[in-house]
Amino acid sequence: MNEHHRRAYRILFIGLSFIMSGCATNSVTGRSQLMLVSEQSAIAQSESAYSSLIAGLGESGQLSKDKKLIARVQKITDRLITEAVTYRPETKDWKWSIEVIDEPETVNAFCMAGGKMAIYTGLINKVEPTDDEIAQVMGHEISHALASHSAEKMSVRLAADLAVVAVTATANQENKQVANEVSSLAALALITLPNSREAESEADRIGIELAAKAGYDPHAAVTLWEKMMKATGQKSRFDFLSTHPASPKRVEALAALESKMNPIYEAWKSSHNLPDVGVTTDMPNPSGSNKMLSNKSKKRTRKETNKDL
Repeated sequence: MNEHHRRAYRILFIGLSFIMSGCATNSVTGRSQLMLVSEQSAIAQSESAYSSLIAGLGESGQLSKDKKLIARVQKITDRLITEAVTYRPETKDWKWSIEVIDEPETVNAFCMAGGKMAIYTGLINKVEPTDDEIAQVMGHEISHALASHSAEKMSVRLAADLAVVAVTATANQENKQVANEVSSLAALALITLPNSREAESEADRIGIELAAKAGYDPHAAVTLWEKMMKATGQKSRFDFLSTHPASPKRVEALAALESKMNPIYEAWKSSHNLPDVGVTTDMPNPSGSNKMLSNKSKKRTRKETNKDL
């Protein structure tokens, strides 16, 4: 190893030491996270990005004008936000907001740091979710924000960039190969560090709990992903280097969580004097959804309804 190589690795070692000093245990997940970027910084950056995104979509006519759908999504997320604030009281100061983005081919939703949310019409149209299933989607996305996953993701990206800059700053023609090798490792770290599969699993676990506390059926987490698998054609169990757990494994994990969440859900129903058939989506509640079901659907039990959807 020549002097250039030694210098490059010395700078990289210093950078890695800096990165390691940025690790902290998250009180929500109990997991050590890389937090070079503070949550407040992530919130500020997210608010700016969200404002630009929504403004651009508004100008291009890509924000939904479907008042019924917007009201439906808003009422569901309102209930989830109430539970999120209970989960993390300091989030009462977040500027929570939700938009419905009219992109028919996009099956997605998100919640940025600070509670800036959106759901795409592609998810509504292709998956045809019940209110309970929308609650699982948005509960999952809200959980990413509660667990500071945005700040963690930004931190991982920053760490990768720092590693690349540290090496390329000392690189010349003689050690370009070393720079390329370390750059590749930094990019790989961006994928494999626990801001992907592990973060998604954490959001599933927290999200199903938020939804149950808000009065939404935990079984909807399973039916949602069964529908998602059908809509996207994803059936593989192979999840190595994937940004999300493979769907069949995800369904199994959510099914295991369902039994733990059922007592919470049943307690909510009892406190609201609701029958055992579950929460129908047109039943009045303080801030619940008003999606109407047919008379035939109203008579079905929750289990039957989920099997048919």
